[in-house]
Amino acid sequence: MRRLTLVCLALSYLLAGAPASGAEHLPVPYQFLPSAVLGGAPDADAPGTNDWRCRPTAAHPRPVVLVHGTAGNRSTNWQTYGPLLRNNGYCVFALTYGVAPGTSYPLSALGGMNDIAGSAAELGAFVDKVLAATGARRVDIVGHSQGTLMPDYYAKFLGGGPKIRHYVSLAPLWHGTGLGDIRPLLRNAFGPAADQPMPFCAACDQMATSSAFMARMRSGGVAVKGIRYTNIVTRYDELVRPYSSGIQRGMRNIVLQDRCPLDLTEHFEIAADRNASVLVLNALDPAHPRPVPCVPVLPFVGGA
Repeated sequence: MRRLTLVCLALSYLLAGAPASGAEHLPVPYQFLPSAVLGGAPDADAPGTNDWRCRPTAAHPRPVVLVHGTAGNRSTNWQTYGPLLRNNGYCVFALTYGVAPGTSYPLSALGGMNDIAGSAAELGAFVDKVLAATGARRVDIVGHSQGTLMPDYYAKFLGGGPKIRHYVSLAPLWHGTGLGDIRPLLRNAFGPAADQPMPFCAACDQMATSSAFMARMRSGGVAVKGIRYTNIVTRYDELVRPYSSGIQRGMRNIVLQDRCPLDLTEHFEIAADRNASVLVLNALDPAHPRPVPCVPVLPFVGGA
């Protein structure tokens, strides 16, 4: 009789799906480039992500969707946050977006290259899939680089706003980036032809400060009602220039070095930064804040 009871309990567990707070504890690396190169197979899921049997708990009722940056993908970008969030009791999901149909490897490993509006539609379909699988009503977003901007297009223009609660941005660019933005000079020389998409990376042009895309994103304000935004920026960002482009009025803004002067993280390492990871956890669960450890962090390779 006892054996039958155990079998029934096991079957009910399988049918119900795995809770997010499983006993398995995954290792969490805090080095972006080594983890992306050595541990991030681009056709695989990052550890801790895309368990479609995961069911959110009362403590963490919303699944977290990870949105990578330009030339990233669901694996290489999230070797830190997949296991970190899973270990902390979240259902975690990640997609690769912005890859042209029919693209073969290795170019298929480079996501976020296509038109941002099309990528936002891909995100919308993925969010719907996550909500259907988990039974949740809304998701939380954690994005990096382009993944901080593209989801807001989904929220603002594609009806995604009511499906998002917390929106946490690592190295955001709410004002675009001035790095390499020569569009004003090209407009003087070539007129409207200067606004043609860049070959192989339409999104790169769109993120330029002076682009028509950024003008549309900022028109009427970028924040969508009902979403709680948190921006985490680094003074040493080499791609979002100036770094203050990630600071937006009406949102919660954190300059990482204000919390930890020992942190030298730049645009890439911030997606694996130990200090920033605590800020992300606090943004997702503001009722249970944790102190930032303020450990030294090096550019690209992080720390222990």
